[in-house]
Amino acid sequence: MADGGPVTGRDGEIREVTRTLLSTGDPARVLLVAGAAGTGKTAVLEQARRAAVEEGAKVLRLRCHDGGSTPGAAALADGVHSALTRVHGRRSTVRVSGTRRTSRQPTGQQGELSQLAVLSEALTDAARDTPFALLIDDADRLPSATAAALGLLLRVFRPAGVPMVMAGRPLHPHDSGASQLVAAADQLLELPPLRPADVEALMVRGLGRPVEPALVTAVLRALGPMAGTPEAVLSVLDSMDGRGGLVELGGHVCLTEPERTLRLTTDVAQLRRLCWPGEPPDAADLDAAAAVARALEHAEIRFDDLHRLKPGGPRRAGLVDRALAPLVGDGILTVDEDGRASFAVPALAAALRALPTHHDVSSLHALITRSLSDRLGARTAGGGHPRLADHVTAAGGELNDVLAVDVLLAAARTDARSDWPRSVRAYSSALGRLTPYDRRTPGVLYESAELSLRHTDHPGALALGEPLLACLDASPAGRAAKDGGGAEAEDEGEAGDGGGGARDGGRDRDRDRDRDRDQLVYVSEVWALAALHEHRLPYPDGYPDGSGTEDTGVPDHLPAVERFAALAGPYGIGRVVRRPEGEARPTARHPVTDHRPGSGPLPSPAELRLLAAASGGRAGLLKTLGALPPDADTAHTMDRLRHAATHADLADALAAVLGDRYTGSGDSTAARHHAMVRSYLEGDWDQALVAARRIEARSRTRGTEAATAQCARALAAEIHCARGELGHARAWLELIPDGVTHPLVAWARMSLRYWAGETAHALEGAREDVRRARADGLLSGIEKVLLRYLSYALLEGMPQAMRRTLGELEALHEEVGSAMTRETVLLGRGLVHGEVDGALDALRSADQRGDVYMGLLCRLCLVEIGDDSDRRLAEASYLAQSLGIGRATRTTLGHMARRRSLVLPRLRPARDRLSEADVRLTVLVSDGATNRQIAARLASSEKTVERRLTQLFLRTGCRSRAELAAAWLDGSLADRGLVPDGAPDTAR
Repeated sequence: MADGGPVTGRDGEIREVTRTLLSTGDPARVLLVAGAAGTGKTAVLEQARRAAVEEGAKVLRLRCHDGGSTPGAAALADGVHSALTRVHGRRSTVRVSGTRRTSRQPTGQQGELSQLAVLSEALTDAARDTPFALLIDDADRLPSATAAALGLLLRVFRPAGVPMVMAGRPLHPHDSGASQLVAAADQLLELPPLRPADVEALMVRGLGRPVEPALVTAVLRALGPMAGTPEAVLSVLDSMDGRGGLVELGGHVCLTEPERTLRLTTDVAQLRRLCWPGEPPDAADLDAAAAVARALEHAEIRFDDLHRLKPGGPRRAGLVDRALAPLVGDGILTVDEDGRASFAVPALAAALRALPTHHDVSSLHALITRSLSDRLGARTAGGGHPRLADHVTAAGGELNDVLAVDVLLAAARTDARSDWPRSVRAYSSALGRLTPYDRRTPGVLYESAELSLRHTDHPGALALGEPLLACLDASPAGRAAKDGGGAEAEDEGEAGDGGGGARDGGRDRDRDRDRDRDQLVYVSEVWALAALHEHRLPYPDGYPDGSGTEDTGVPDHLPAVERFAALAGPYGIGRVVRRPEGEARPTARHPVTDHRPGSGPLPSPAELRLLAAASGGRAGLLKTLGALPPDADTAHTMDRLRHAATHADLADALAAVLGDRYTGSGDSTAARHHAMVRSYLEGDWDQALVAARRIEARSRTRGTEAATAQCARALAAEIHCARGELGHARAWLELIPDGVTHPLVAWARMSLRYWAGETAHALEGAREDVRRARADGLLSGIEKVLLRYLSYALLEGMPQAMRRTLGELEALHEEVGSAMTRETVLLGRGLVHGEVDGALDALRSADQRGDVYMGLLCRLCLVEIGDDSDRRLAEASYLAQSLGIGRATRTTLGHMARRRSLVLPRLRPARDRLSEADVRLTVLVSDGATNRQIAARLASSEKTVERRLTQLFLRTGCRSRAELAAAWLDGSLADRGLVPDGAPDTAR
């Protein structure tokens, strides 16, 4: 808010302060504005001062904070002297001289009262000659004696006709001077925290661009009780922007760093002023607070743990114990009923962790772990106190691996049901300490993978890749798993030993090896499935940089993963991966555990083939449908699979095949893409764009393992292109690697080229894209490209191309036979041959599927071929408006209407509610403000105000300012649904 523009979310407070500054004469009163640091007190005073000056008032600033004068009446007299020198005239000069002489008199109790009486007379006389108001900022910084003198002046010798506004932090009741100021005020105005809508508006204003709602939510969460503090919000934005934590996608600013890293400024002076309610901490206290923040980053600290520490421990460990009490006393740390300490403002904790500190807190976590493990034993301590796992991780090298692994595994197995995220962290930490050769490693990998799959923790399962690959390379069971499980390694212990004990021992070792091999195969499949959910290629070399531009081929050494890799191309994750003809495919042996093929949460080989076949022809799909149970709804499954493959919706495809066995997609990239597809089909394109931005921002977030859904980029580009926002559409499509051949990408690329004026390139490129998709076996979705080609040929007057494309659509339908290919064939026949019944059938089918955009195309076709054209044109117009479709489609509708002598209906704006800016303007009009006064308050020109008022009259139906004010005051605008919920001054 340093630019001096309008203050966000403080309109009511500014009006109240302005009214006080204008209340000269008999109505003069004293107003005290109170608010915590960073709430915008100075900005409110400055904006109100400008508004009052615009009304013709004279506002003088009273400054009594300087240390050059003796605190008390003398300092107050100097401040009054400085203020009155701005009131010109001979009489004012005489009064100013009087105040100077008064300030040099002895300052006993009687002398101070005399000084205050003279000051009051001087102020009263000056106000009678030239009315003015006094403004005092940072009243909380006044010395106690000066504050007491000012309070006494206002209570006993109040100057007649001089309004006064004071602002400062909430004053401490134990300060006698401050308490006199509070008692002297006629009104106390407390600045409340900003509402979430105001916080969003502040962020938009600070960044100069619209912001993604997820960014607003993240900032509010990071600030906790400071969420409504304007300076804190701007501080977090500045911190993110300075570290590259923000990116603009589709015209909106998105967050590209983990929420837990959002922090306030690391400027120590500003941090002290903003976050410490009392005296700011010195360097030692701030250093201790930084150590506490680092200690709480990875493990919870309980007071019981600190009290249990042995006497005489390391001083750096005891530091945290000593630093907790003052932080709790200041309200910076909170302690729950179980004694767990945490920072009330997570962004403050993140800022403190970024500050340098000479304290090493890892020894504290090690000391907490040993205090229990030495007394109870490592396994008993880990099982009885699972939270020790986080302390072990935070201790790092301070604990030896033997002790650490025992504690971690015991804690992980205990926490698996009650607190599975902490259990996953414990398993991960244990795997970081176990060697690949350790006999426990395959079992720990298996337990962790099973836990992640059960709770749809796909990022956690994906993180198993590194220890899994190391184990596959190192252990005999891993080498057997890489060989596909077909050959058994010879046991060296059996050679030359014919004894029964040796044979029994060999059989035991074989069983152990078989078990380990099966477990590693299972972990490989869980890892591969997680990779697909996060839209990564399910093998180690795929997408190392998240860009998806490398072609690594099929991993021969991971046959259990190869079948999953075959899904990458059909679901838009990467290139279609092929194996040279005649090359043998290694087979993977499935686990002999409870997860049998076709019965557990993992798809069987036949089901994986079915998922891959959904993008191909009907013959191949029917051939693979044998994997389904006999009582399954085959037709419904086929349609659902086709629909999922067309839109690259892996989550829906897995749900269709696995049914109740599917554990879910969790919060993965696949889940977000599924939500985006659903919003797109239902016509909620704004929400679909939100989903696309969140997917893309998540792919760029540091510390995550998610890549990007390429087809989500294509859908976002398609929406922007349909709305006429070609720049945003081009930006999305440029993010897609050339190797992605999914028809959905070709469909969006064709639209952008055509509406950008590259007609020939659009049509020729579409032909090439269709050829490449067919070569890769990706047939589902080609019908969308061909239908768009046919519609563009219609617009360009190319009847031969239309007939040729219709033939290709019919051939595709014979090859694929899905509901969507049938719709496009019927629609194509309607456009080429004028078959009305077929177009109506296609419309019913599209509406039944819930595809709003396809329904719009069907209605446009019916307008063209003459079936109830007036009604279809009206329906198409309303649909286009609800989707936010831009000038291109509106122009097409106009051409169609003129060609058939129809009238294009006039539509009310879809978003007919007033914005917050409109409400602010309406309130100012209802308060009787002139255009000039409104321009001053909104920091805009009078011409801008006139233009906005004209638009407001059109939207509300009011013909004058008087009608607009009356409609606002009597509630008519709210009754008509034009006023957003929670707008100020609507209670009346």
